[in-house]
Amino acid sequence: MFLKRLTQVAVAAAIAVGSALPAAAAEDMKITSMKEINFGIISTESTQNLKTMWDPFLADMSRKLGVEVKAFFAPDYAGIIQGMRFDKVDVAWYGNKSAMEAVDRAGGEIFAQTVAADGSPGYWSLLITQADRTDLNTVDDMLAKAKDLTFSNGDPNSTSGFLVPSYYVFAQNNVDARTAFKRTLAANHETNALAVANGQVDVATNNTENMARLEKTFPEKAKQIKVIWKSPLIPADPIVWRTSLPAEAKEKIASFFLTYGVEGPDAEKEKAVLQGLTWAPFRKSSNDQLIPIRQLELFRSKAKLEADTAMAADEKAKKIAEIDAQLDALNKRAAEIEKAAKAS
Repeated sequence: MFLKRLTQVAVAAAIAVGSALPAAAAEDMKITSMKEINFGIISTESTQNLKTMWDPFLADMSRKLGVEVKAFFAPDYAGIIQGMRFDKVDVAWYGNKSAMEAVDRAGGEIFAQTVAADGSPGYWSLLITQADRTDLNTVDDMLAKAKDLTFSNGDPNSTSGFLVPSYYVFAQNNVDARTAFKRTLAANHETNALAVANGQVDVATNNTENMARLEKTFPEKAKQIKVIWKSPLIPADPIVWRTSLPAEAKEKIASFFLTYGVEGPDAEKEKAVLQGLTWAPFRKSSNDQLIPIRQLELFRSKAKLEADTAMAADEKAKKIAEIDAQLDALNKRAAEIEKAAKAS
């Protein structure tokens, strides 16, 4: 229920931002203040698969903006965050957790949000295992057998692969995933799914978007996997630019995203390109989208502090008070957002 409530706040935040398209619509999107755009793509699966998914979209972006748009890949999420920090990434697709890191540490700003192909405002984190296993059907089964299992977690900057299961599966059960299992690994979504299907690990994190993708890229492997846990809804992924981009470039990049697949003679073709990414047309968003993720991260930190028996009582009380103050500020902002959404 906690994340469901937070997701409602994220949806309200998007509504409060508004859905109107920028004034500089599709008739003139050519950027004059930049010669190229480096577009960061988080490593949810192999680079080759990601290129196949993203190349048609980036080609359209390059054509409409009149500048070369280059895909920027890194072996992990941190590489895309660092790329933005050092101005090597101009615009990027992140998950919410990695977007939070980009906003806080790399000068990033959310300006758009993805929308699932079925129109849903988000996706779900999963725990998966082999389809033919009769001994693993629930989280309780997994935790009871943890000492005999190999577990593959997600990238530490992944929302669905790490943050959400860390809180809902492990923190709420007072379990440390790093030590509870016979062996604990970390990998991207695709690698985790294939490792489960091939029997190389017993349980792994994943999400509904990647599993839908796997059914297309590795259909036989997808049949060898079953879900033993599904999270509450997670807000859809943000699109982030670095705040130091020229204002003219930001205006036209926003126009491209918010009109893509919506209007113009190429709208139907563009919708097909978005379908390849498992998305519908984008919607406008802002850094307020991250409020649920910030709250979730703070709750997880608070639970960890409360369970710490080695820390001095006064130090623990001080740290918990600091977290409560941050949560209070976020709760007030969330209330403002909901009020604005209801009034619009």
